[in-house]
Amino acid sequence: MSWHFIETKAVTEELEVDPEIGLSFSEAQERLGKYGENILREEKRKTNLERFVEQFKDVMIIILIAAAAISFLVSIFEKEGFFEPVLIMLIVILNAVIGVMQESKAEKALDALKKLSSPNARVIRDGEQKLVRASKLVPGDIILVEAGDLVPADARILESASLKVDESALTGESVPSEKSADAIVKEEASLGDRHNMVFSGCSVSYGRGKGVVVETGMKTEMGKIASLLSEEEDTQTPLQHRLAVLGKYLGIAALIACAVIFLVGFIEGIPIMEIFMISVSLAVSAIPEGLPAIVTVVLAIGVQRMVKRNAIIRKLPAVETLGSATVICS
Repeated sequence: MSWHFIETKAVTEELEVDPEIGLSFSEAQERLGKYGENILREEKRKTNLERFVEQFKDVMIIILIAAAAISFLVSIFEKEGFFEPVLIMLIVILNAVIGVMQESKAEKALDALKKLSSPNARVIRDGEQKLVRASKLVPGDIILVEAGDLVPADARILESASLKVDESALTGESVPSEKSADAIVKEEASLGDRHNMVFSGCSVSYGRGKGVVVETGMKTEMGKIASLLSEEEDTQTPLQHRLAVLGKYLGIAALIACAVIFLVGFIEGIPIMEIFMISVSLAVSAIPEGLPAIVTVVLAIGVQRMVKRNAIIRKLPAVETLGSATVICS
């Protein structure tokens, strides 16, 4: 519902609450059971080991691991050094470690959002002002905020006195936003233009106000950001898709070349073991083991540049698609 668009009287009627009396204790408990606690939830976190293993699902990485294994066998049979297989595995492991580190940074960003949640809130219940845990707030609660407070939930303003709220954590706007219960806001207004609303996690920089809670937990605007940070996306970027296709073509080409060489060698009467070693050596040399490492390093450099601009990048390949962005709306 567009809480910022309808009149305050309609909001309180929809939420079935008297602004002067607030919810009763029993009604608040009933709504808590219905809507759940006012907290930012998250999916079960993966361990670093699980994240590390996931990095090996890429086609090119699988081919590199196969190349390292074959190269290792070749080195044993030909009694050569293990420089090449070790180098390939180091590249693979480095690629996985960088991927794990980047995902961990995204989780830290989610933790930072949780720290923006207010631990306590002042509410009106049963006609009296009370201090309750912010996690126990429910839609319909009447909250009171003043300078220095963190807004505990998304709320529609009912009364205000020179109220200004710092919404930089949500919108990126550094200048505090003026809030008023009488502000007329269009239905399609962006978050920064909803001057009759206050949002969870934002801090009151000036004045005081009274509002009715309209959304809690993951349904708040801050909760929606948390949901985006914890989402798992299986879609591939154009670069990932091209690398996967390249990996398949290289694998097929290497197999065909090995088969042809093996067949020619067999016809020429060359010993089978010698033919096999030649075929395997050709297959390994045909694989560009440095490509994944180069791509990872380039993407990592792009991530660091975005971090300097306070942008959170969860997956390294996402940096590639940012090159297509011309305008970022916030």
